[in-house]
Amino acid sequence: MNLDFMKTMIICAGITGALCAAPVHAKWVKKDGKPVWVDNVKTQVSTAQPSQSSESANKAAINRTRQQILMLDDLYKTAVVAITQHYVNDPSTLSAASAAKALFAAMKQKGWHDARLLGFTDVLFNAAENAPKDEFEDNAKKALLGGAANYEEVADINGKQYLRMATTVPVVMEKCVMCHANFKDKKGSIGAISYQVELIQ
Repeated sequence: MNLDFMKTMIICAGITGALCAAPVHAKWVKKDGKPVWVDNVKTQVSTAQPSQSSESANKAAINRTRQQILMLDDLYKTAVVAITQHYVNDPSTLSAASAAKALFAAMKQKGWHDARLLGFTDVLFNAAENAPKDEFEDNAKKALLGGAANYEEVADINGKQYLRMATTVPVVMEKCVMCHANFKDKKGSIGAISYQVELIQ
């Protein structure tokens, strides 16, 4: 069952990536009871004093990397929501969070990029793993809870430049409440996906 589930998720992700063009800025909202994308929402960029490396970062490279992250974000969220809609019927089934983490782990193992889930609610499963871990993720939490759809910073890590971006995760379907009773009637961001991608030169 789990093997078939994961195969379907991977196929769905591939089809979604092939067919969907990622919006420049988008977020999940409910429309007629179904999760849909709304684009033209705001991205908040760090207002902290940029480092010398950030100032010298090529704007075109940042834009290319941003588009890549937004495409990945669209693919991950669309695939996980589609799988949850069709296959998750009780809490014993592989959860949306577990499915997303499996995808993130596979991509990291193959050397593509880093992505992880962040939780913003007062009650977290496995808080040691899912709570914000550094200044960037703390800043992202503040920005997203303040209404931004995305938050980003350019970072120098081991001599390489990366775009770090966090994208909001709201409650988009009733099935979320099966595993997270505290999500009931929750508005706005309940978490994020935190990305770290090397700048595409």
